[in-house]
Amino acid sequence: MKTLVKFFVSLAAVFAATLGTNVHAQAAADPAKMEGMKVDQVAAPMEMCEAEVRKLDLESKKPTLKHGAIKNLAMPGMSMLFQVKEPAMLTAVNAGDKLKFRAEKVDGAWVVTEIQVAK
Repeated sequence: MKTLVKFFVSLAAVFAATLGTNVHAQAAADPAKMEGMKVDQVAAPMEMCEAEVRKLDLESKKPTLKHGAIKNLAMPGMSMLFQVKEPAMLTAVNAGDKLKFRAEKVDGAWVVTEIQVAK
């Protein structure tokens, strides 16, 4: 039984090296963490996506972004409303700004986790 566990831990480590995701490395270090993982957490590594700010609703802390494909969410380009991880992120952007961002699906909601204003 211990040999089987070691095999699966080694297999998870190979996946971590191949896919380059932090989640797999954590699972290899502690197989018990694999139980609570969601499919969203083992998706492709998150890349920055290009977008344009169409609208900012500062009261509800939600930006509307016209974005390109978001690979880690398997989402095509479109315009849509997002939530933000930290409301302070919106102080650096205005409607019409071009930016790069990262997004995740958190508890069923699309959440921007990082924003960089394009230069």
